[in-house]
Amino acid sequence: MRITRRTKAIAFFIALGACLVALAIALNVGWMIFNWRQAAPLVLGIILFPLLIAGLVMNTIFLVREIRRNEQQDSFLNAITHELKTPIASIRLYLETLESRPLVEAQRRDFYHIMLEDTDRLLGTVEQVLKASQVRQGSLRQSWQGVNFNEIVSDVLELTRLRQHLSSRALHWGSKPSDEITVIGSAEELRTAVFNLFDNAVKYSGEEKNIVVDILTPNIDTVALRVLDHGVGIGRKELKRIFNRFYRAPNPATGQVRGTGLGLFIVRSIARRHGGDAYAESEGEGLGSTFTMRLPRVYRV
Repeated sequence: MRITRRTKAIAFFIALGACLVALAIALNVGWMIFNWRQAAPLVLGIILFPLLIAGLVMNTIFLVREIRRNEQQDSFLNAITHELKTPIASIRLYLETLESRPLVEAQRRDFYHIMLEDTDRLLGTVEQVLKASQVRQGSLRQSWQGVNFNEIVSDVLELTRLRQHLSSRALHWGSKPSDEITVIGSAEELRTAVFNLFDNAVKYSGEEKNIVVDILTPNIDTVALRVLDHGVGIGRKELKRIFNRFYRAPNPATGQVRGTGLGLFIVRSIARRHGGDAYAESEGEGLGSTFTMRLPRVYRV
């Protein structure tokens, strides 16, 4: 219902803008006809006409963008509410069970393990929101220094395996340079970007995960982290949107996956702050996808 109303609102403002443009054209043409013998009003009308049309078009575009932005923010609020409410409800349920009846030690350990996982999920959600805010504000570049990109990717890869309970076959190296690769920047931000790339690949890989990680050096001044999955793939229309803030691509197999819609936005924002970029490639739905983050490389003397 909400999407239908917004679609109608967008159509209304587009139609209104078109009507106003048509009215402005009619009025301007009439002005020229009635004043064609008077040079000053005619010149004034010719000058004001394109300005008026441009203003109407820009106003319509602004209104449509605001409606879509509000829709994205509502989607984000729904997602973040779900991401916070679900683990909290789970933790509360297990705590009430522990309090209300005696359990054997094995059951207690299982409950503690599940509650710890729910806590990690809560913490991850909060960190995503905070990191998105920090990325938009920007960190002080004076504190940036040379960091070993190979080491960052290796550490995050092992951490992702541990958190997601993945085998070495599910998330593995394709190619990794033996030499140290140095980039200038914030080690914390780069870790966040790499983790978000891995986390996105895990979410959209389905049950049989086969994620390949490559560190490439296409030229002497560039290093590229490429994460290739064999999952659900991405439609052509979605490729342009998935790096937008609050946007979450639907999973054709399971519907909307959980998340805040901030992960890939953070990846691209961090990459661009470090002088690089991030982009995605896919042959289509069901054909997997490849995410690449490029960064400028430096050499230590």
